[in-house]
Amino acid sequence: MKPSDNSMRKVLAGILVASLTGPAMAFDLDSDSPITVSADSARLDDGKGIATYTGAVELVQGKTRLTAERVVLYRSAEGLNRIEANGTPARYQQPVTSGEGETDAKALNITWSASDKQLTFEREAVIEQNGNVFSGDIIHYDTEQRVVTAEGSEDTGAGPGRVEMIIQPRGTNSNQ
Repeated sequence: MKPSDNSMRKVLAGILVASLTGPAMAFDLDSDSPITVSADSARLDDGKGIATYTGAVELVQGKTRLTAERVVLYRSAEGLNRIEANGTPARYQQPVTSGEGETDAKALNITWSASDKQLTFEREAVIEQNGNVFSGDIIHYDTEQRVVTAEGSEDTGAGPGRVEMIIQPRGTNSNQ
């Protein structure tokens, strides 16, 4: 990877952050709304604080939604602290409250960490909001600082695996 590639990625990540107008993308553990989980099957290991859900899993809190083939929830004495979701792809959706549209993100693996205040989208990751699209092999979103960083994949000969972005011009309403 060339040093100029890293600086370009930082610039593109900064542009994406500016284009994200909604609240922090994450489940809100301080919310009065419970997180509801439905799935084809579930296994709870109360001693380890691990709940594993498989088969058309859906987590919903308010209007925030995560769907996947498999979801593992990790709890500590303080409560829920980590969510790991896998699918083809797993999908995360959250409405934008201070504007129109919603954040729609998908990846083969999605991880939410309460302690890091971070969402990580891995493998075939794509985030879309109001017509703006950001894709890469790995996308990290710091929900507290509202900072996005992304990494491309290794060049395997099938393509360079670069970070890509589509930014709509100001004043364009993609909902028309």
